[in-house]
Amino acid sequence: MDLNLEFWRSEGKTFFQRFRQWADLLDPLLLLASKEKIDNSRILLLNKGEKATESLQDKKVKEAWQLSLSSVHSGSGDTIPAVFRPPAFLPITAPLVIATSLLHRGNTQTFISQYLFHSYIGGFTLANGNYSETEASENAPEKTFLFKQTLISVGAITYSACVGTLPHYLMLRYKPQNPSIQFLFRNAIPGPLTAILCAFNVTVIRSMEFEDGIKVMDSKGRVIGVSQKAGEKAVKETAFSRALLFGTALFIPDIMLQFLKRTSTALRNPFVWTPLRSIMMVSVLGAMVPVSFSLVPQVGKIQRNELEPEIISATEETEFFYNRGV
Repeated sequence: MDLNLEFWRSEGKTFFQRFRQWADLLDPLLLLASKEKIDNSRILLLNKGEKATESLQDKKVKEAWQLSLSSVHSGSGDTIPAVFRPPAFLPITAPLVIATSLLHRGNTQTFISQYLFHSYIGGFTLANGNYSETEASENAPEKTFLFKQTLISVGAITYSACVGTLPHYLMLRYKPQNPSIQFLFRNAIPGPLTAILCAFNVTVIRSMEFEDGIKVMDSKGRVIGVSQKAGEKAVKETAFSRALLFGTALFIPDIMLQFLKRTSTALRNPFVWTPLRSIMMVSVLGAMVPVSFSLVPQVGKIQRNELEPEIISATEETEFFYNRGV
């Protein structure tokens, strides 16, 4: 079991433990660390062995854990590209969310902003998923695997961008004058729709995990097999957390401002409404990122009766573990 998974298994048992850790790990300053510094942090933790998780009061050890958890893939042990590391998630998604929610523009600009948004979500999902542990990546020819993954990703991103543009297209195409219909397409639909599309994005891009399975470990961290059911569970959990994150970030500010708009004439001014709406979206998004990342444990658990017979036949244990990804 990788160092990062060992950490989450011992220090991420409850939601509040995970939230406290993610609040530190999402610091954008961690992106400034060089690969050499990240590698040295991993070496320090390896040298500490089992005592690494017991020495969190040590400043050097704590910093080493922060670099390892925020920069290194928990399945492969590879350094994640800086742009797709968790600390980069909020600084990049915040302007993209604002861009997708702007109202007064054409269909082309809307589609481009949607495409950029879903492209980043897809890239982040792929970089932090369990793709390196699937049987496909181990047994299939590398070129075939990369071609299939690229085709799936581009298809999912394009579809999400097209559907995400639809409410804006319908508003421009039919120009409804009814305030209720305007509210429906401008404020009520985009949040839930974005939530569904983000969940779809994650599910399709990580589909090879439940098609080919992911590694399942016993209580001692030994790999006992590859399970499709564990892969399906990991993808569902991540898709749900991503849907909750972006659905909340878009839906809550619009609903709150719509009610406030009725009581304050100042909010009817677009020069007040637009920046206030953007600030509220970024605030909700910033609060929800650590919540969504902490919602489900990084080291998932799956019971014996949920696994395939060929896996449980090799052991008597009743509970098994897998890397969920982010």
